[in-house]
Amino acid sequence: MTLARFRLAPAVALIALAACTSAPKTDPRMVSEWMHTLYGVVRAERISPPVASRLIGYASVALYEGLSAATPGLPSMAGTLNGLAELPRPAAGESYDATLVAVEAERIVLDSMLGEALPTTQAALARLVDSLRNTRTAVGVREDVQARSEELGRRIGDAIVAWSRTDGFDSTRRMAAYVAPKGAGLWFNDAPSPIYTTQNLSGATQFVSLDNPNNMLQSAGASDRGLILNRPKNEGLANLPPVKMTGTTEPYWGTIRPFMLKTWDECPIDAPPAYDTMPGSALYQDARAIYDLKQQLTEDQRMVALFWADNAGETATPAGHWTAIAAQMVSQRNLTAEDAARLFVLTSAATADAFIAGWGYKYKFSLLRPRTYIRRVIDPDWEPLIPTPPFPAYPSGHSALSAAAATVATALLGEVAFDDKTELTVGHPVRRFPNFDSAAVEAGASRLYGGIHFQIDNVGGQALGRCIGTLVVERPASAAR
Repeated sequence: MTLARFRLAPAVALIALAACTSAPKTDPRMVSEWMHTLYGVVRAERISPPVASRLIGYASVALYEGLSAATPGLPSMAGTLNGLAELPRPAAGESYDATLVAVEAERIVLDSMLGEALPTTQAALARLVDSLRNTRTAVGVREDVQARSEELGRRIGDAIVAWSRTDGFDSTRRMAAYVAPKGAGLWFNDAPSPIYTTQNLSGATQFVSLDNPNNMLQSAGASDRGLILNRPKNEGLANLPPVKMTGTTEPYWGTIRPFMLKTWDECPIDAPPAYDTMPGSALYQDARAIYDLKQQLTEDQRMVALFWADNAGETATPAGHWTAIAAQMVSQRNLTAEDAARLFVLTSAATADAFIAGWGYKYKFSLLRPRTYIRRVIDPDWEPLIPTPPFPAYPSGHSALSAAAATVATALLGEVAFDDKTELTVGHPVRRFPNFDSAAVEAGASRLYGGIHFQIDNVGGQALGRCIGTLVVERPASAAR
């Protein structure tokens, strides 16, 4: 992974821009640079979607709280976020630089959460921190203010790290190996391992690796359908384990403390239909619809499926995708740094909670995937367009987190038309949307086009996400009253 992948160049441009101003205000592009950088981190580290959402969630809180501490009128989220008590505040009568407080708080949190990261990831983060610090020197922030601001940022960062360690994540690393329940309608991972192409990348070359025990090699499968990028990474990592598409993804994720939901199941959803192989049954009709859809898939539907695939290892996962969309809004809507940080923290909390709730329901209901049902009941040779992820079907995680993020973004920014450029780096063209909700609807539909979800998964996920997004928007407002 090259440093360019982390899009650090614009941070250097901040120096020239900020040097032209008379007051050391926080440039909103500082927020968007962290958002872009986190996209690169998730992609480089091949983090699973739930783990990525947690990382982005705590990073967004650190950045927001750093700005809040030194920005009048930007209230802290302490007391609104579950388990987050009062954070360190500035000393009365002293001057602080909000950018430096935020950057240092972010550095502390990411240093803690990315201790197992690749050296290139750590170097890229260090370079961004240095660039943003130099920005503040260029605008004339005094050395005593810099030192005081960074000290406050360190204390805020340490407090957020301590808070993160009480959410139950560490306990999930020590739980017994998950054994999927057995039953005709229950999920088990039957995705064929040869569809995943394992590769190692370096700055100079790209070559196929034959020594990864988690995947089997089939060179003909190297395509958008099955490409999983596998950069050299040690086995046995606790915080940043490499994606194992042939395993089971985070079966205990529903036990982790949500950011803003009171409990993981605060937003109820209907149970999926009972398992039934009769042609008139609800599940059969849903499965048949997916089977027929693939038979007549249009080129645009195929492109939609690939655009929203957000495969772990190849992209920054769905959480990173919506972080990238939010980052685009900073310049498109001319957001202030404060508004950009608010958008970042609330969309990140919504997507993180959507993963916690979605995973809670997934492993509660343990509904089998379309591939399993269709091959068993309709066509034994059928394969979906994109690889089936290694976790139960209901509800759709894409649908849930996309609806949650879109609900928050709409509440904060209104109906905004935008070009989604997120997937350019993996070869997919820009897609145009009239508003955030239409993007969320397409994201949900993409899982049907890809053949990895039933329509009931999409409906349940959309309902869950809208509920979560609404609660996330309402809670900070009620806390401020």
